[in-house]
Amino acid sequence: MKYLSLIIILFCLALTSVAQNAKELAQAKLDYKNGVFEKALPVFEREYNAKPTDPSLNLWYGVCLVETRGDLAKAEECLVVASKRNLPESYLYLGGLYIDQYRVGEAEQLFARYAKARPREKETTLAPYTAALEKMQRAISRTEDIQIIDSLIVDKRNFLSAYKLSPQSGTLSLFNDMFESKQAVESTVYMNEKGTKIYYGQLVKNEFSLFSMEKLLSGYGNEKSLSADNFGLTGDVNYPFVLTDGSTIYFAAKDDNGLGGYDIYVTRYNFNNDSYLAPEMLNMPFNSPANDYLYVFDEEKGVGWFATDRFQPEGKVCIYTFIPNEEVTLVESEDNGYIENRARITSIKASWKSGKDYRAIRDKARKEIAKVEKKTVDFTFVINDDHVYHTSADFKSNNARSLFANLQSKYKALEDLNNDLERRRTAYREAQSTKRSDLSLVIIDLETSQEQLMRDIEDLEVRVRNEEIKVLK
Repeated sequence: MKYLSLIIILFCLALTSVAQNAKELAQAKLDYKNGVFEKALPVFEREYNAKPTDPSLNLWYGVCLVETRGDLAKAEECLVVASKRNLPESYLYLGGLYIDQYRVGEAEQLFARYAKARPREKETTLAPYTAALEKMQRAISRTEDIQIIDSLIVDKRNFLSAYKLSPQSGTLSLFNDMFESKQAVESTVYMNEKGTKIYYGQLVKNEFSLFSMEKLLSGYGNEKSLSADNFGLTGDVNYPFVLTDGSTIYFAAKDDNGLGGYDIYVTRYNFNNDSYLAPEMLNMPFNSPANDYLYVFDEEKGVGWFATDRFQPEGKVCIYTFIPNEEVTLVESEDNGYIENRARITSIKASWKSGKDYRAIRDKARKEIAKVEKKTVDFTFVINDDHVYHTSADFKSNNARSLFANLQSKYKALEDLNNDLERRRTAYREAQSTKRSDLSLVIIDLETSQEQLMRDIEDLEVRVRNEEIKVLK
């Protein structure tokens, strides 16, 4: 009797478990239908592991993995099984995965199968997928024929270590290494060779925008936005790099018309109207459906770098080193598969041309070039046609040196006064008429102090020069 009772209890528990699983599966199907994929995923994973050949479970599990950006390799495996059993929804999701893998020919065939199976959904459900396919096909057809000489996979937090810039090309640093911030900011700072200007991406209302600052006596200041509307792009604008001409800027941005994630763009400063030209998105292989950013061109070394997280695990990025073209030249071939592979960078050597020593070019790109120490320049002060001073130690006259220290404090006072005056003028323009009277009096007093301080500076500059010239004679 004891054994019979135990068997009955176990049987009841099994029935209860089966009923519970059936109930959970029914709820998962409902969640799937309503787009709550993260909730349905663990149930479908359990059921799939129990019945790995079931075509419907392969479909549901594969779709959930795609929608939650889980194991995409496993998702592809499941969707292939479902597609072989002619489940139309698998054609869409498998085709979407193939687009991201540059397999546009196979994606096109899958979408054709879906259109045949469900012709009424050609202009609705299928339309976004075919639009993505056409965008990818256009991008691949315009793949630039660049020579890639090296690749290095690194931790994202240390990815700048792969950029071996020569001193003439400036320096790169992480935002948090340059600025104080209570939180980690995923941005970089570019500083020109002389250290007179920096460019960086900064969060403004939860969106990155580009800014610049100039070197002042008291540090970097005069922050300026490069574009009030983010160059007309719809998302983050970040990761700037400026060529030595001071006007050509490469940056990464997210835009509705981009390929996905960050894409790399270039723009140039228009001196005629103090603005930047409409940015142009670079071709493949610089850009992809993943995040591509921090395009850098070292004119001294004749090589460039860019970062991408395409086909990389979480927290890793690949830094490609390449030889920039003087003019954009596209890959030409009758073999569509070859162009797809060049766009995807399936093989580095496939981009090489005969007659070049790529090992030597790669070694030069990897080599650290020590910065030649230049004479310290704290300021520039002209004594006469023959003498221009850059440090306090340059002064021969102790009296002139002492007067110049006083002059520097007045320079700083003038800088602070000018900033205060600009703030007051801005407040005046934005204030109501009842408050403008008080602000007007303050502004007049500041302008009077400004004029007096400027006269004092002019007089003191003459005294410094005269005192120094006495010794020089």
